[in-house]
Formats: sequence, structure tokens, C-alpha cells
Amino acid sequence: MSSPPARSASVSVADRALRGVADLIKLLPSGTVFLFQFLTPLVTNNGHCSTANKVLSGALVALCGGFCAFSSFTDSYVGADGRVYYGVVTRRGLRTFSPDPDAAARDLSAYRLRAGDFVHAALSLLVFATIALLDADTVACLYPALEVSERTMMAVLPPVVGGAAGYVFMVFPNNRHGIGYQPTRATEDFERKY
Repeated sequence: MSSPPARSASVSVADRALRGVADLIKLLPSGTVFLFQFLTPLVTNNGHCSTANKVLSGALVALCGGFCAFSSFTDSYVGADGRVYYGVVTRRGLRTFSPDPDAAARDLSAYRLRAGDFVHAALSLLVFATIALLDADTVACLYPALEVSERTMMAVLPPVVGGAAGYVFMVFPNNRHGIGYQPTRATEDFERKY
């Protein structure tokens, strides 16, 4: 009779871990997370790594992590022509990647760089590192000695990081809709008003 409670306890831990990972993923650009999840089994050879696989895996983690941080410094708006214009935020405002013919009529200085962007970039990097570095293939490839304690870390670390990141995102709400984040209807309505 002691087996069912242990099973339900392990399911509860697994459910909490998966819920924590799901909450963390919402804070990241979806394309970057998808790319990482898609390429990780390929570059790590499903956890059976050679030296080349370790280099590729490290490069993938660094590249995707860098993009998660970079996307915090991007934003977008819906132009008068209905197209979405993406750009990099600067101290003076938004510098779009492609020219908007109606940009002169729009106040792009409202998109200027803020202190919260640096907080979001650091948290995005932390959240991505939590997900990427606890991935089973990445652990088996880069640091196989940790594989024994991976289950415990996977159950504990994502909810802790998710709770801390969620709190900071509540204090510094992210209003940006940069690369990897689609503009919402509320953003489009906001853009039409200004």
C-alpha cells in the first residue's frame, strides 16, 4: 500500500517540474526555444557526444542564449500599411530593420531603451540557461556526472527560477513585442491611438 503514495508523490513532483518549465518558456522567444529543442538531439547525438558534439552543443546553447537576451532589446509596431516593423531599441528610440514609409508620422522615441530591458535580458538568459542546461541530452553530453542528480535539479530549479523571474517580471512588466514575440491585438490598438 505504500507504493501508490510514492507514485503519486513522484507524479506530483513531475507535474510541478513540467508546470515550472511551461511557465518559464512563456518568458522566452518561442522560435529560439523551438530551435534549441529541435537541434539539441542532433548536435548532442542524443547525449552520446564526441568532442565535436560538445563544441556544437556549447555553441548552440551560447547562440540561443544570446538571442534570448538580444530579443529583450527589440520591439515592433504595426505600421499604417498593416505590416509589422521590427527594430532594435536605442537610447533615442526604435531603429527599425526595414524602412517604414510612415515612420516620420510616428513617435519612435517612445520605444527608447529602459533599465527594465537589461533586467529582462538577464532574466531571459537565466530562464533559457535553466531550460537548456537541464535538458537531458545536454546534461548527458556536456556534464554526464550530473545526470544522477538531474531529476532532483529538474524538479527544484525550474519552479525556483520561474518564481523569481515571475516576481521580477511583475515588478518590471515587459511591454515589448520584439523578435520572437508577436504583437498582440492590444498592441495594435495602442499603436492606432498614438
